[in-house]
Amino acid sequence: MSEVCVNQKELAARWKISHRTLERWRWVQEGPRYLRIGGRVVYRLSDVEAFERKVQSVPDELLAEG
Repeated sequence: MSEVCVNQKELAARWKISHRTLERWRWVQEGPRYLRIGGRVVYRLSDVEAFERKVQSVPDELLAEG
């Protein structure tokens, strides 16, 4: 089975951020996991979604219940 991947410009468009932000995150080792294949950088959609879950905010009312 083939994994769905996106390039940095596609991911930047998904998150409405600059592709330069993704470059900076790679430089400082932040952000989602990525693959460098023959000079190209791609992000597996499963890694992108895992990162989104990791950084997702928790609503204040859920924090008050805990």
